Amino acid sequence: MVRVIAARIWRLQLEDFGGTRQVFAIDLPGHGERPDTMPDTVTVLDYARAAHQIIQDELQLDHPIIAGHSLGGAIALTIALEYGSALGGLILVGTGARLRVLPEVLEATRSTPQQARDRLLKMNVIEAHRTTIAPMIKQEQVEPGPTILHRDLMACNIFDCMDRLAEISLPTLIICGIDDSATPVKYSKFLHSHLKGSTLRVFPNAAHYVMREQPEEVNEAIREWLETF
Repeated sequence: MVRVIAARIWRLQLEDFGGTRQVFAIDLPGHGERPDTMPDTVTVLDYARAAHQIIQDELQLDHPIIAGHSLGGAIALTIALEYGSALGGLILVGTGARLRVLPEVLEATRSTPQQARDRLLKMNVIEAHRTTIAPMIKQEQVEPGPTILHRDLMACNIFDCMDRLAEISLPTLIICGIDDSATPVKYSKFLHSHLKGSTLRVFPNAAHYVMREQPEEVNEAIREWLETF
C-alpha cells in the first residue's frame, strides 16, 4: 500500500496489514521526511513520476496495489494511466478524476499557509472528530514547508483525467466518507461508473479523512476486496 503526500496518515492501515502483507507508505518530495527535489510549480504528473520512481527504484515492488488519498488518489490514477501494466490494482480514498479548489482556499494557502492547513484539517473530519482525530493527525505529521500546501492544491486545481478513465482496467476499490465536502461522494460515484469492475464503499460518520475516522471499517473493506483477487 503506497500513500503519497504524507506517509503517516496511513498509520492505522500499516499497523493492521503489516503483520500479514508487505505494505509500505511513502512521502512525496517535500513532504514528511523526504527532501524536496521538485520545482516551485508542479503537476500531478510530476508527482506521479516521482512516486513511480520511488516505488520502482527504492521499494522494487512487482505489480503493487497503489493506495492514494485526495491528491494521492489523483497521483494513483495518473500512475495507472502512465504505468498501468506495472500495477496490480488501485485503492482510491476521498479523491476524484477532477479536483477543483476554491480560489479563496488557494489564496489562503499562499498568504497564510499554517492557518489554512489547520482550518482545512478541521473541515476535513466530521464535527465530532475535530477535537480528537484532527489534532492527532496534525501531531503525527512532519510540518511541511510554507509553500508545499499551496503547491499541492495548485496541482489539484489543474488536474483532470475525467476523459481518460476508460483507459484504466485495473481492479479498483473506491472509498469515501459520506460527509466528505472536499471530495464529495459524487466524485467517487463518477469514478465507480467509469472504472470498469470497480468497487465503491461509502462510510457513515466520516468525511475526507475516512481512513482515520473509520479505520476498522475501512480496513475490513480493503481486506474483503483483496480477498477477491
